[in-house]
Amino acid sequence: MGLPLPPKASPLLSVSLFSVTILLGSFPFAATAADYTTLVFKGCADQKFQDPSGVYSQNLKNLMSNLVSQSSQKSFSNTTSGQDPNAITGLYQCRGDLTTSQCSSCVGKIPDISDKLCGKTIAARIQLSGCYLRYEIVGFKQVSDTQFLYKVCGSSQSQASGTGREFEGRRDAAFNMAEDGVKSGSSLFYTGDYQSVYVLGQCEGDMATNECGDCVKTAFQTAKDDCGDSISAQIYLQKCYISYSYYPNGVPTVSSSSGTGTKQHTQKTVAIAVGGVAALGFIVVCLMFLKSVLKKRSGKHEGY
Repeated sequence: MGLPLPPKASPLLSVSLFSVTILLGSFPFAATAADYTTLVFKGCADQKFQDPSGVYSQNLKNLMSNLVSQSSQKSFSNTTSGQDPNAITGLYQCRGDLTTSQCSSCVGKIPDISDKLCGKTIAARIQLSGCYLRYEIVGFKQVSDTQFLYKVCGSSQSQASGTGREFEGRRDAAFNMAEDGVKSGSSLFYTGDYQSVYVLGQCEGDMATNECGDCVKTAFQTAKDDCGDSISAQIYLQKCYISYSYYPNGVPTVSSSSGTGTKQHTQKTVAIAVGGVAALGFIVVCLMFLKSVLKKRSGKHEGY
């Protein structure tokens, strides 16, 4: 599949691809420890804190601590630390299919990552596969909810058999389902599939449902414009993100880690499951062979 493409410039953050470790062959991601804390991208403002008194640094530390603490209770939260003019505001958002424990684990990794990759910048965003956290000093220049941040485009449909106009029709139908889904639900999160196309959409927890629908619609249009006939893509906007993936042999399904029976789709998980079955079969064959050898040896001893 195609390599990650460089992001467009954003007036909010100077996005730097210090580390891009997206598993292109396995998104959308299942909620497993192997991937939901994988770094997708970082965005760091160019300007650092002018902080001789240490007030900004302490406010940022308190903000991170509060957000990590809240992530053990809910999937989205925003808060402000400190008083004007030194206040810092921030939020986190976990993917809607993560458990509370997974959400907490995901958000808990971000403060150290942010400190290592961005340092004491006046604004930053760290995007992991299963969650993201962003903060900024109060009064920092704002951008629109649909400001483009980052994209990943998969391989072209022309490289996959059985696709073409039929694929595009299925993809667009899946997009429409997701747009309606985020607006009709209460969680601003939707996953589903339509004729082998799996789709995911999510917005920040403080958005109105109609705003979320508009944001997701913009993200899908960006996917169509920028990724063309790619059979998979991820698009990250300021306040929402989407992904889709086409599975020629049908969308694989495994049980969710929360035990709710929710569908999770990932080629990687299926490969692991198949590998596990093969390994078990190999062990059984070895045990049967060992049993046969011991039986023969036992027969020889009885003949002495």
